[in-house]
Amino acid sequence: MPVIDREYFVGWGTLALINAGLAQGKRRSGLAWFFVSLLLGPIATFIIVVTDPPAPKRGGTTLAP
Repeated sequence: MPVIDREYFVGWGTLALINAGLAQGKRRSGLAWFFVSLLLGPIATFIIVVTDPPAPKRGGTTLAP
């Protein structure tokens, strides 16, 4: 495997980990977004950043301020 191909896979995997962290920060499934990011890469990053986090459910537990 040439060095360029190996670096490409390392970068793509790193991006998937970063996207998982971004997704968890927006109260979304980090594992699901990790796998989506493996397929979509930078497009998944754009989707995570642009979309709003889900609204909290009514009647559930409240978050401390």
